[in-house]
Amino acid sequence: MSQSRTPAPSTHDRKRVTTNVMRGCLGNLVEWYDWFAYATFSIYFASVFFPEGNQTAQLLSTAVVFAVGFLMRPLGGWLLGAYADRFGRRRALTLSVTLMSAGSLTIALAPGHDAIGFWAPALLVLARLAQGLSVGGEFGSSASYLSEVAPPGRRGFYSSFQYVSIVMGQLAALAVAIGLQNVLSEDQLHSWGWRIPFVIGAAAGLIVMYLRRTMEESEHFEREQARKAVQGPDARERKGLIALFTEYPRQLLAVFGLAIGGTVAFYTYTTYLQKYLVNTAGIPKSTVTVIGFAALFVYMLLQPAVGALSDRVGRRPIMFAFSGGCMVLTVPLMTLLGRTGSPWVAFLLMTLALAFVTGYSALAAIIKAEMFPTKVRALGVGLPHALVTATFGGLTEPVALALKNAGHENLFFWYVTGCVGLTFLATLLVREPSRASHLDATQSSAAAPRPSKTAPLS
Repeated sequence: MSQSRTPAPSTHDRKRVTTNVMRGCLGNLVEWYDWFAYATFSIYFASVFFPEGNQTAQLLSTAVVFAVGFLMRPLGGWLLGAYADRFGRRRALTLSVTLMSAGSLTIALAPGHDAIGFWAPALLVLARLAQGLSVGGEFGSSASYLSEVAPPGRRGFYSSFQYVSIVMGQLAALAVAIGLQNVLSEDQLHSWGWRIPFVIGAAAGLIVMYLRRTMEESEHFEREQARKAVQGPDARERKGLIALFTEYPRQLLAVFGLAIGGTVAFYTYTTYLQKYLVNTAGIPKSTVTVIGFAALFVYMLLQPAVGALSDRVGRRPIMFAFSGGCMVLTVPLMTLLGRTGSPWVAFLLMTLALAFVTGYSALAAIIKAEMFPTKVRALGVGLPHALVTATFGGLTEPVALALKNAGHENLFFWYVTGCVGLTFLATLLVREPSRASHLDATQSSAAAPRPSKTAPLS
């Protein structure tokens, strides 16, 4: 059966979409640069904020603080998601980058444990709480904005740039690390050099605040505001959390399940894996940084290609490829990575793993945004995603390092496999409605047996 075709956008419309996507992604890039700078440089500042001990114990302490930041993400997903649905995506995204930059500045200026004792890790925790609140609200607002400004039939492609910007932020953090490792000595990096990336992040945040203030607001949000204005203040309509939990419980369950395996796999192969290669495989830190940079660069390039593919074949087949592939490959891949001493083998294995993770990350924004209407989209995407990252994503490194400390590191591989299995089951619940030219033309359900080629946002 042939599908109706949406008229091709004009050159002016394409430039307008591209400009807004770029502005949104630049802000996303800086936020995630700040977020990943902590993970990238924790190897160097772990001994500054925590008492002396063995390397694994210090890394475990910094990983726990990393997880503490995740505890604020559900609050950020709720507050900033509701803020975005009520006051606009642009204002919410501007607020989130401000919080992130403030956290980076705090880390950059915080004295060490030798100077102020307990207050050093306390300041670190405070900064991570602010950054967790920021990132918790960023995902839902960003996913909603990118999905809403994209033209019909191209939403998978454009929304995939959310993870392009996330990975670019991580690559920027790694690029700074590579530069500092080549300019400063090991002692200088451990002493004060690790502060430089946080200063960079705080300064970049000022530029991003301006860029996000000049973005165009989503037309879908403006139409929703116009609809509410016509109804008037006396209109009886459920809003916020009440609407979300009473009207869209199955969608919430589907988003939660989709995010579990994708989040754990993403943080395993992009964040923890670099520590794993240093701490288990014994590859030098500077070499691991280069390996991570190269693999993540390939991973970044794959996002738009897979997003565009989902516009043609649908979201479910690609999500099944991710979850099924990772269920089969996680244990052997992690085992080989822990035993190899070859940088080239480590790079190839890391790239292979990330290629499968692309099946989740390229679709993470659009497959969730398609489940909700404009009035609760940012909250509906952001809150369950933030809950998952707080309970599963934030615990990825602590679980891995704790199992290593206990002498049962291989159990972590099975933990990742089990989480990805939950995403496989959640994909069975996803419905892909037929193509529509308007984001609010239909409302997708979390359960339907018959997918179609493309899924419009509701």
